[in-house]
Amino acid sequence: MTSQPVASQSPGRESGGAAVMEKAPERVRKPSPRYKVLLHNDPVNTMEYVVSTLRQVVPSLSEQDAIAVMLEAHNTGVGLVIVCDLEPAEFYCETLKAKGLSSSLEPET
Repeated sequence: MTSQPVASQSPGRESGGAAVMEKAPERVRKPSPRYKVLLHNDPVNTMEYVVSTLRQVVPSLSEQDAIAVMLEAHNTGVGLVIVCDLEPAEFYCETLKAKGLSSSLEPET
């Protein structure tokens, strides 16, 4: 076994020890389309129920985020709950509906 200098054993290094950055191959794959989960104004349920339901259905929402969504829906007629991939968006939308809240999906543009 022969002893070689460490620098020559390191692939990707030129003489002088400078690292050579190799460009990663470009990916052809497009990102999956994202969808908005919308909450519509609800004249039936209490604000507290809407906030607690939002937090149960979408665990990533903080108390403040859920309150903001509820107030946006209350004041403007519709509130943006979350933007995500289609499968979780459908799940959130259907679960909100099952709990008595009006919800819909819309493609993010």
